[in-house]
Amino acid sequence: MTEPRQRLGRRGESVAAVWYEERGFRVVARRWRAGRHGELDLVVRRGDLLVFCEVKARATAAFGSPALAVGPAKQQQVRLLASLFLDRHPQPGVVHHRFDVAAVVRGGGITVYEAAF
Repeated sequence: MTEPRQRLGRRGESVAAVWYEERGFRVVARRWRAGRHGELDLVVRRGDLLVFCEVKARATAAFGSPALAVGPAKQQQVRLLASLFLDRHPQPGVVHHRFDVAAVVRGGGITVYEAAF
């Protein structure tokens, strides 16, 4: 991945983290890696709810929402990573979890799809 794309991705993750923090969530992990299985972009918590958020950032929305890039294979990967994360980092008191997708377009803001899959 090129440096400008990496910067755009990191910026998208930061925008998403702020969005959650403004809604009372606490960031538990950012860019959590599980070796060959991949990476969770953002894990946030509020009370007994833990959210695994896949962040997609694009320079423009010319080809539609960045969220469209989160297809069935990516959803399966995020679910696997969430399971690995919880095995390695138990979250006492968590009763609920969900999978969100945050679509960030440079200069266009953020749209968070709660319980996207």
